[in-house]
Amino acid sequence: MKRKSLLKRSLAVLLAAAMAVMGGACGSSSSSSATSEPAAESAASTQEAASTEAAASTEAAETTAGTEAAQSDLYGDEVTINVMVWDRGNAAPGTTTEDNNLTQWIKDQVKELYNINVEYTAVPRSESDDKVNIMMSGGTAPDIIMTYDQALFYNYASSGALKDLTDLYAQYGGTIEEYCSEAEPAGVIDGVRYAVMKQRGAEEPRHTAYIRQDWLDELGMDIPTTKEELEEYLYAAKENNLGGDNTIPWAMSGRTDTEKMYLNFVGSYVTLDSDREAYMYSESYMAVAPGSEEGLRKLNQWYNDGLISPDFPTDSAEDVYKAAIANGNAGFVLDDVYNPHASFEVLNNTLGTQDVFVPVQCFDLPDGSYRTPYEYRYAMYVMIPATTGDAEAEACMKYLNWMADPEVAMNIYYTPDHTTNDLGVAVAPTTTELQELGYPGTPDDLSIVNQNYTWVSDDDVMAQTSYENRTSDWVTLDWYENLYKVKAVGKYRFPTYAYISPDEQTYGTDVKTRMVEFVYNCICCPSDQFDSVYDSGYQELVNAGMQKIIDARAAYYDSVNGTTAE
Repeated sequence: MKRKSLLKRSLAVLLAAAMAVMGGACGSSSSSSATSEPAAESAASTQEAASTEAAASTEAAETTAGTEAAQSDLYGDEVTINVMVWDRGNAAPGTTTEDNNLTQWIKDQVKELYNINVEYTAVPRSESDDKVNIMMSGGTAPDIIMTYDQALFYNYASSGALKDLTDLYAQYGGTIEEYCSEAEPAGVIDGVRYAVMKQRGAEEPRHTAYIRQDWLDELGMDIPTTKEELEEYLYAAKENNLGGDNTIPWAMSGRTDTEKMYLNFVGSYVTLDSDREAYMYSESYMAVAPGSEEGLRKLNQWYNDGLISPDFPTDSAEDVYKAAIANGNAGFVLDDVYNPHASFEVLNNTLGTQDVFVPVQCFDLPDGSYRTPYEYRYAMYVMIPATTGDAEAEACMKYLNWMADPEVAMNIYYTPDHTTNDLGVAVAPTTTELQELGYPGTPDDLSIVNQNYTWVSDDDVMAQTSYENRTSDWVTLDWYENLYKVKAVGKYRFPTYAYISPDEQTYGTDVKTRMVEFVYNCICCPSDQFDSVYDSGYQELVNAGMQKIIDARAAYYDSVNGTTAE
């Protein structure tokens, strides 16, 4: 591995800045919609349609402002900006979250390139949104703030609390547009840009299913490709006690903050005939979409037949769930992509074999295809308060645009002292190395624009890197290569908009929590009570505001796309 020199990094940064000046007019960036996971083609059409409104309102401004940027010198009059940074309490000895070797490196680069002085304000990560609210209300917020909360962003934008970034983005956001354009539409409301969106790196599905290959082999079965074949396997695993006396054909946990244990399965009973319907029932509301009731009824049947973890809703910390996997009792799981891997590792090492659980896509849709919901391409909202002065706002956009360059982003995320492996993938320093070098424990907290490095779209490189980074010899390279193939089958992004209705702001958080509890109640109730539990639970959701949210989503979709319900 080859260590990068500071001189090489500085030259790269200067080159990136020059390219940003030349590329100020790149592309149309504004949109009121960004697709995230029916088919990928359908999702793409939603993004294109929803982008038209915003693009039309900013195209002229981008052309004019971009030309001006190309003719201007980005090194301007001295200006000082204040940037929010999360404090996780993991600063290296002798340093602070605001003052360490990484913040100093950033300050030096930005000062040299743009004559901008950067100061940092630390905000505790565990209560960052509350703290930002207090600062915004008191007029003391930093010039750059951030959140993952769409409702908070929309509240700020709709109340006039955020700077209109449309022209600044067009003038100084060329590098952001070049490398992070997939994410940026989410920061636009009614043609006005109120946020720069952080671009995610590797494209990942929200959830992935895994099945015991050794159990399939023992049963003489192939890897299932349909729910019917999955059902045959689950019953056979139970009847043959393949996991011992405590065999759990489908292991589940009881977390109430996520739909991961059931979303892909229940969603496979829903056709989503249009992008309008997909937006109405986007992910959190899929459990009440037309057709979902039959998916819940099937899970209820399997639970009462002993195929699903008993009393799983009480396992909110996932301890029982993870133990069932690690102890070899579980035969199938649906989870976040990487969450069960540590348990797989324990199991494989105990058995002295590799590749016991393998990824599987068997949740066929009514037409025989698949739908695997993927994460949205955007991560957090990076905003500039309306109280920030014009000169400072301009400097903030230069700062964010600089951070969008992949080389800069790597030097922040992995530190300026990072190395690269033979595949060209950056290698993160260990916690010990970070402390010894005076860097924060979480350097990524300072990289707030781009994680879309060149290698993250190369599945072969990602598989090889994951294999090389394994902590023990529990898995093969073929396993990782297969994972990247399987998890992409049926890749789909639900349509999304920056807009969030007053009803969803008011009722959304409560309804989403109630929705998970509703599903768990439907799964675990006695079979002869399913209809009554479903009906009463559905009515409780309606009473809590669910129907208002869905109706508001339909109305907004129609207003943007000029469509109406058939």
